[in-house]
Amino acid sequence: MSSPVSSSHASPTRVSSNHVSSQRPPSALTGLRDVLVGIAVENETETASSAIGYGLSLALSAGAHLTLQSASWRLSGDDRWISGFDDGSVAEIDHRLDRLARAIAARAAGDALLAGVVCTTETPSLPYPAVIHRLAAQARLHDLTILDAEAWTYDLDRESIETTLFRSGRPVIAVPPGHAAFAGRRIIVAWDGSAQAARAANDALPFLRAAEAVEIVSVGDAAEIRDSVPGAEFAPHLARHGVNVTVNDLPVSGSIGDTLRSQAGLFRADMIVMGAYRHSRTRQFFFGGVTRGLLRNCPVPLFLSR
Repeated sequence: MSSPVSSSHASPTRVSSNHVSSQRPPSALTGLRDVLVGIAVENETETASSAIGYGLSLALSAGAHLTLQSASWRLSGDDRWISGFDDGSVAEIDHRLDRLARAIAARAAGDALLAGVVCTTETPSLPYPAVIHRLAAQARLHDLTILDAEAWTYDLDRESIETTLFRSGRPVIAVPPGHAAFAGRRIIVAWDGSAQAARAANDALPFLRAAEAVEIVSVGDAAEIRDSVPGAEFAPHLARHGVNVTVNDLPVSGSIGDTLRSQAGLFRADMIVMGAYRHSRTRQFFFGGVTRGLLRNCPVPLFLSR
């Protein structure tokens, strides 16, 4: 089958553009004007948030405004079953969690001041699920939201990421532990031809234009790769936007998530851009999915859109 762009598994194909330069000015990220970081304090053993440091350094790179929602999950007052047995200890836990959330916000505001980043903080104390719905509402008012991606099953981290994606209409960057500073020199775009993948790549254009190297990765079985070059169809679009892009179609190894994780290491990627949740959350729960698999274990931050 003929294709405007050739592809090789061993040697990705470069798509040229007259407007592409190997040196990207820092101003390429100025399309980002406001960034939201959301954290939810649900217990007193909270670990350090990578999302806060990542969001602060990204806002500094982009010259963007930073908003931090440091919320605490309130247990008392809104649940009649809990309130009926509360001897005051639950209310005391709420106060301690609220103080912890406020301390986190104050520390982040101080770091932002020292870095020269304009920062706004809010520290709502809300019951579940209001704390998550508040975050999704705030996300609609910002260019993107940055959240921690911890190893979760059913907790606020998972619900925050999913609800924000489904209800805000804005992209999310899910930051795994150990990535407390923004980096975007090398980026993988996971491409499957879906509307979600197209939306994610478009939302990520400020990052893609600023990157030194971007690789479109399509994962399929051997027959699919032999008969077509899916990424090659999309690559000219990115190249016309000044993205320094290559194409790499890969046979699935283990699972799509495993293949993307492996390629992120080989490419030395700083970020993976992908469309999230092609199916409903109910179907994703019963049948699994690439999005959930990568969120549970991803070597780099995930830029997600839906």
